[in-house]
Amino acid sequence: MIPLTDLQPNRYSSFPFMTMFIVLLNMFVLIGQFLLVEFNLEAYIETLYLFGSVPTFVIAQQAAGALASLTSIFMHGGIFHLAGNMLALWAFAQRVEDACGPWRFLAFYLLCGVVADIISTMSRSTEAIPGIGASGAVYGIMAAYLILFPRGRIKVLIFYGFGLWRIPFRAYWVILFFFLKEIPVALDVLLIDVESSVAHWAHLGGFFAGTLIFLFLRPDAFHRFRNELPL
Repeated sequence: MIPLTDLQPNRYSSFPFMTMFIVLLNMFVLIGQFLLVEFNLEAYIETLYLFGSVPTFVIAQQAAGALASLTSIFMHGGIFHLAGNMLALWAFAQRVEDACGPWRFLAFYLLCGVVADIISTMSRSTEAIPGIGASGAVYGIMAAYLILFPRGRIKVLIFYGFGLWRIPFRAYWVILFFFLKEIPVALDVLLIDVESSVAHWAHLGGFFAGTLIFLFLRPDAFHRFRNELPL
């Protein structure tokens, strides 16, 4: 299941400029990573350890230290890693940005990403492997969407049989699917040291950070939400 887009109209603005900026920034960073791999592999590896979130470095305040929790949000491991995160971001962020305004939305996005990385760092504190990717921040956006627009309609791409199907679902089905599938694997990673290349605790951490969306809403949107009016 791959989220593609939100089918509901925005209330305040016609285009999610900050969401598009974040998508483009992530794309440009990945292009820069590809160029480093092509021309200077050693420099790429150094950059990965400098700006990726390496738990032992963060705890020891080495390399970029705590700043890596922020820079790592904009780095990805490849095209498919980037595409999955950016498609989900595009699907859920448009209306969340609309409810916040672009600059509040940016602050919220960064907060979700940093909290996600902190939780992930705590769960793998002895590891020296760089953690990269926007998925923790994206899970925070998904949590915010679930709170604000639980009955919104999200078009998703489903692989079934020998074909691809684009089907609209209520947002709560899509978001709860992604959230609940993380829990058993995250518990396995924490309790019985199952190895995973996916930062499941970053996903859960970002999701719980998304409950702070109330602190970032436009005043009018907060008023409408508090009084149970449609957003």
